Amino acid sequence: MGDAATHSEATGSTAVESLLSFDEQGLVPCVVQDWATGEVLMLAYMNAEALQRTRSTGELHLYSRSRAELWHKGATSGNVQTVRALRVDCDGDALLALVEPAGPACHTGQRTCFYRGELEPSAPAEVLPGLERTLVARAAERPEGSYTVALLDDPPLIGAKVMEEAEEVARAAREESDERVDEEAADVLYHLLVLMHSRGRALADAERVLDGRRR
Repeated sequence: MGDAATHSEATGSTAVESLLSFDEQGLVPCVVQDWATGEVLMLAYMNAEALQRTRSTGELHLYSRSRAELWHKGATSGNVQTVRALRVDCDGDALLALVEPAGPACHTGQRTCFYRGELEPSAPAEVLPGLERTLVARAAERPEGSYTVALLDDPPLIGAKVMEEAEEVARAAREESDERVDEEAADVLYHLLVLMHSRGRALADAERVLDGRRR
């Protein structure tokens, strides 16, 4: 798994195989989560061979219970999932795969298999990833009258708006209600994400810096 495998060896997480307890059919459920956003993409199953193939190729391999065969995720569609880390639950009977998806995880074309049911309001952890996808779509589709497109076309304006909104949230924290603080903070986050995307950067790039500082 490239750099992730090297990091795994350094942290001792190569013991995944020895930590797992397969069921009587030789399977463990595998929750698949987006490495960058934390969003849950799908639930599938692995056997020992699928785990070995995942390890050796760096791409997610699973076991199809309906077809009773090994399954290379994305082999047909091209929507492969590069595995960045594998984690085992406390009982050793479930696996978490943190992946970088090349495309939709669901065979329906949806980003995640969990696209039905109670979808509103979005969970807090879903909001910024959803906003980033909207920014990418605006930049590609360039709808007429889009404020985001206007900002992306005027880099100095983006910087000025970030400074303006930062001053406004600071003032709200000094003088205004909690609701106003929340609103102004949301404005800062939006404009900051537009600024980052104007430079080809993503929220995950800043998060990686924060993670390094935490250590």
